[in-house]
Amino acid sequence: MKLELRGITKRFGALTANDDIDLTIEPGEIHSLLGENGAGKSTLMNVLYGLYQADEGDILIDDVEQHFAGPGDAMAAGIGMVHQHFMLIPVFTVAENVMLGHEQTRLGGRLDLAAAREKVREISDRFGFHVDPDALVEDLPVGVQQRVEIIKALSRDAQVLVFDEPTAVLTPQETDELMSTMRQLRDGGTSIVFITHKLREVREVSDRITVIRLGRVVGEAEPTASNAELASLMVGRSVELTVRKDEPQLGGEELVVSHLTVTDAAGTVVVDDVSFSVHGGEVLVIAGVQGNGQTELTEAIVGLQDRATGSVLLGGSELIGRSVRDVLDHGVGFVPEDRSVDGLIKEFSIAENLMLDRSHGEPFVRHGSVQIGTLDDFAVEKIDEFDIRTQGPWQPAGRLSGGNQQKVVLARELSRDLSLFVAAQPTRGVDVGSIEFIHSRIVDTRDSGTPVIVVSTELDEAAALADRIMVMYRGKVVGIVPGDTTREQLGLMMAGMSGDAAGATGANA
Repeated sequence: MKLELRGITKRFGALTANDDIDLTIEPGEIHSLLGENGAGKSTLMNVLYGLYQADEGDILIDDVEQHFAGPGDAMAAGIGMVHQHFMLIPVFTVAENVMLGHEQTRLGGRLDLAAAREKVREISDRFGFHVDPDALVEDLPVGVQQRVEIIKALSRDAQVLVFDEPTAVLTPQETDELMSTMRQLRDGGTSIVFITHKLREVREVSDRITVIRLGRVVGEAEPTASNAELASLMVGRSVELTVRKDEPQLGGEELVVSHLTVTDAAGTVVVDDVSFSVHGGEVLVIAGVQGNGQTELTEAIVGLQDRATGSVLLGGSELIGRSVRDVLDHGVGFVPEDRSVDGLIKEFSIAENLMLDRSHGEPFVRHGSVQIGTLDDFAVEKIDEFDIRTQGPWQPAGRLSGGNQQKVVLARELSRDLSLFVAAQPTRGVDVGSIEFIHSRIVDTRDSGTPVIVVSTELDEAAALADRIMVMYRGKVVGIVPGDTTREQLGLMMAGMSGDAAGATGANA
């Protein structure tokens, strides 16, 4: 089946998310759609899948124009989508999830679960998925849940499969298995649209690559293109992809975390008896698949978790039990993983966001009044130092690009005298050029003698920044290993294998 998108334009108010995009997917190919978060990739695929209606342009299948009023029409035309966040009901079985929305009935109107089970077995056997149709989805590993999503699409005779950032929640081993599955599907005649921003993956699996920047197609590339060439297409200029850093000059153990445990509102343990330390002048990267306790761990360190027990000593002073204000005043800089919710007030200006940590006193507030001149001078200085692309210091932060919003958060947190810097997913949703800048500032902070904690689900980022890597799985520390540990060993640890066992397995592979 040949799929064509011609002149697709999609607007949201004044924002043009897709601008006159042409794209052709040939039968039996893996066509990667590469671009930074916010480039318009997912919007384009949501138009294709009937979730959005294009303002302009046409969708054609085998030269016949299509009109999709919703996903049901797209599925009926042979288009399936595997979403980044799985569309599965955890308490249903695999077979029940696969038949949901396309229920078959037997005589008397009863659901034909036996037919659904047989369909799951048939597709699973064909592609070697090894999925039990009677297993509850909530009991399956993330990688297997993704296979269930693929089975759902294939059970509805999808001839074009769209994978939207499919590796975001997978370990490296699960990612490799997905790549193998994509090749199998392609070799069986299914066309694949692979949406991603990860250069290594797109080069590994693609037959063709289309690059989107700011809602427009800016070029096509072969999978033989270098990372530097692809990155240049993505951001419109040459980019330094290597993090330059010297060997760490380690100081003493500035941060000592002992037996830290955090429970959620339901009483579930989400951080389970975690202990580690960080030296001055060291970057410790906390790695793991999203949702294994990393978020709660960093929040406990900065005082955002009320149900935390154990000890967090910074420079010999206990942080557990202190307010967030006390922790920040003790010299902790914190970049939260969701800048739009926890890092910025979008309606406030850049200048106002830059003083949020210090809005209670000198030098920005005196006798209850904001010192506008002082704040303006400070904001202008930081805009220049952190290369924040803006119309001026009083522009609302919400009007900045994602990368520039992140730079505002970094500028605020790194403009104080720090005794600890904690950055959670510091490059999520920012362009390659901004990643280069953010990495350099993190290394500069480490080289100043400050202990640094970085939480990242990106193994390439972890390897580039880390002096040591601590891997978490289901709230526990699986192991702490050197920064040059192999991807294979880290992947095994992210799946729950201890560091020693993972190292032995990797060595024998």
